[in-house]
Amino acid sequence: MADKVEFELVSPERLIASRAVDMVVVPGGEGNFGVLAGHAPMITTVRPGVIDMYDGDQVVDRIFVAGGFAEVTETRCTVLAEQAVAVAQIDRAAAEQEVRDLGEDVEDAKSEAERTTLEHRLAIAQAKLAAVEAGTAAAH
Repeated sequence: MADKVEFELVSPERLIASRAVDMVVVPGGEGNFGVLAGHAPMITTVRPGVIDMYDGDQVVDRIFVAGGFAEVTETRCTVLAEQAVAVAQIDRAAAEQEVRDLGEDVEDAKSEAERTTLEHRLAIAQAKLAAVEAGTAAAH
């Protein structure tokens, strides 16, 4: 097991994933980072994007996260996500509609605070749609 890293993904509702993997790639606040066994300890923010879990050189699971925090030790990577959903479970049409609706809501915002909140939600929706599109492109 020394060559594996224990990965846990937790959302406010439940434990999403808990497994030993060869590598996990996380969308960090300052860019994607890969975690292998023996990684230097760190805590960082997670931006909206996709977490890829690897067995060998194959991606075995892809999960979209809407942001959060990650803690990495030499043997473990734990991500506390605001929201998480398997990329395969994202409905592309619904994601496209959400981007359109939120884009309109941003334009109609009545205050700067409302606009800022809506722009954050729009960025998450756009990242979710990009995750679906990237998954579709990779499958072809």
